[in-house]
Amino acid sequence: MKRLASPLLFAAAALLAGCGSGGDGNGSAPSAPAGSVKAVAAPAGSDWTQQVRQTPEGGFVMGNPDAPLKLVEYGSRTCPTCGAFGQTGMRPLEENYVKTGKVSYEFRDFLVHGPPDFAASLLGRCAGAAPFFPILEQMYIDQPKFLDAQMKAAQDQSFLQSTQNATPAQVANAWADKMGYVEFVKQRGITEAQARACLNDPKAIEALTKMTQDATEKQDVTGTPTFFLNGRKLDNSVTWQAIETALKSAGA
Repeated sequence: MKRLASPLLFAAAALLAGCGSGGDGNGSAPSAPAGSVKAVAAPAGSDWTQQVRQTPEGGFVMGNPDAPLKLVEYGSRTCPTCGAFGQTGMRPLEENYVKTGKVSYEFRDFLVHGPPDFAASLLGRCAGAAPFFPILEQMYIDQPKFLDAQMKAAQDQSFLQSTQNATPAQVANAWADKMGYVEFVKQRGITEAQARACLNDPKAIEALTKMTQDATEKQDVTGTPTFFLNGRKLDNSVTWQAIETALKSAGA
């Protein structure tokens, strides 16, 4: 797990290798309800995993809007621990829990790695709600390639110097190109023009920055992944096994 390195989200100087320990502390998972949560049928002709929308907090949530169990992840697209959860946990979470209508799952980008996360998040959110989770999953599948590019960029002094006095939009474009994210989204139906518009969107830049700041200041999120279930932090829970245990304990 990765801890937030600095409040200066656009500083390109310090890129940390691993993920920090999110979800630390002395809290516990929500206690089990009196009985198991009942399944809720999705609207005719669809299933709950097809119901995706943006939340007021800036994340994207999948599932029944009235699900009694609401799982929220603060994650980083460049965090290996988040990537491991994405590859091992996302499918069983969707198939065994979200589809039942018992659980909704929200992902909120947390810019623990600063500029590299910033670029990936802007493009991962670029096409809106419908492709949000497929693109997130595919970014995790290709994460080793992106992390290799990130490491090389962090050692490229001329590149780092070129971004020192740049605007946030210029930094986002530079890292998106350096890590291969623009080509990645172009292969998934987002045009070059659309990608550049997203990377240069001041409202999107402000929203991402605010989401990370709010998570840090209001919810004490310091690393990724950090999970909340019905508003309560799941301490020491960063694997699918731990998250599934919490869901079952809550009646899912």
